[in-house]
Amino acid sequence: MAQFFELHPDNPQLRLLKQAVALLERGEVIAVPTDSSYALVCHLDDKDAVDRLRRIRQVDDKHHLTLLCRDLSELANYAKVDNKQYRLLKAATPGPYTFLLEATKEVPRRVSHPQRKTIGLRVPDHKVLCELLTLHGAPLLATTLIPPGETEPLNDAQDIRERFEKQIGAVIDAGACTLEPTTVVDLTPMGAGDDPVVIRLGRGPVSVLGL
Repeated sequence: MAQFFELHPDNPQLRLLKQAVALLERGEVIAVPTDSSYALVCHLDDKDAVDRLRRIRQVDDKHHLTLLCRDLSELANYAKVDNKQYRLLKAATPGPYTFLLEATKEVPRRVSHPQRKTIGLRVPDHKVLCELLTLHGAPLLATTLIPPGETEPLNDAQDIRERFEKQIGAVIDAGACTLEPTTVVDLTPMGAGDDPVVIRLGRGPVSVLGL
C-alpha cells in the first residue's frame, strides 16, 4: 500500500520529505510532482529499484531514463558537456526540459542507453521536488508517469495512488501538475558541430534555446 504525503507546494513539510527520502533509500519507487507532469523516481544506484521502475512503465533498456539534478554543477558529474552545450543548458534550467547528453562513467551502464551511452538529464523548477533532491543529496532516476498503453501522463495524486498503490512506495501530493511532459532536446550532435535535435515538443518553449 503506497503511502500518501500531502505537502504544501511552497513550504513543504520537512518531516514528510524526510520520510519520502527514507523510502527511496530503502529501494522504493515513488511518484513525485514536477514542473511538467508527475514522474516516477528511484535511487540511481539501486538496481532492483531501477528494474521495478522500468516494469511499472513497461519500458525496456532502450527507453531513456532521466536524472533529476539539483543544479548544473551536479549535472556535470554525470554528463560530458562542452561550452556550447553548457550555454544552452544554462539558458533553459531550471525548467521543463530534458537534455540527452553523453554519459560519464559516474552513470551506471544499466541506466544509460545501451547503444548510444547517453542519459537524459534535467534540472526541475518545482519547490517540493527540489527540496526532496536536496534532502536526498544526489540525483534521482526518473521517468514520466505515463501508464502502460496510454499516451498522456497522470497529474492527479489521488488517481495515481488508486492505480499504482500496490506497485510504488509513496505518492507526493503538492497539487496537480500540468499534463504536458518536458521538451526533450538531444545535445549530442553538437559534439560533432551539428545543431541540437528536438526529440519531443513539450512544456518548455524551444525559443529559449534559439531553436
